[in-house]
Amino acid sequence: MPRRLSRRESQELTRSRLLAAAAEVFAEVGVAGASVERIADRAGYTRGAFYGHFADKDALVAALLAERTRRERDEVAELAEAEDDTWEALRAWHRTRSAHVEEWLALRLELVRDALQRTPGRRSPLAGREEFAREALTGAVAHELGIDATEASFPALVIHALEDGLAIQRALDPESIPADAVVAATELVLRGARRATRQPER
Repeated sequence: MPRRLSRRESQELTRSRLLAAAAEVFAEVGVAGASVERIADRAGYTRGAFYGHFADKDALVAALLAERTRRERDEVAELAEAEDDTWEALRAWHRTRSAHVEEWLALRLELVRDALQRTPGRRSPLAGREEFAREALTGAVAHELGIDATEASFPALVIHALEDGLAIQRALDPESIPADAVVAATELVLRGARRATRQPER
């Protein structure tokens, strides 16, 4: 007989299913076109269950982005600790991750569109995720190059932008763009940044 879930486990399962359903619905019909009822129904729950976990749709979007960001950050951190060759481990991680690039890209681009359509002064949930990602990359670049965060912020921004651009290129032409292209691009940016920090301006 299956073990009965505790209240906390049941709540976590409901929340997880709502997040997964939201990612699907957002990618299909957009953030604006996704109703709370549709998301709840896709997950197999009622509208009341939705509001038992999220204050509104924006809160759900923020939670969805935070979960994905946290998961990827933890996976990469584990690679750095467990593997002798961090760069090769990152290549393998990106190759595995690329299997879902189209799904994630569709959602991400829809969230960008939602952000652009918002009224001035109304912060998009995506903005917080982007800020967190840039800060994490800045810290990694600063550590890798042995420089402070101020110097590392621009190379980190370039790497972050390259990741977005390469994801789009791979989704459009997966045969031509390697799944681990972002790792090669990161190495290239770091190589240039390393030279820049060692050479005086002319």
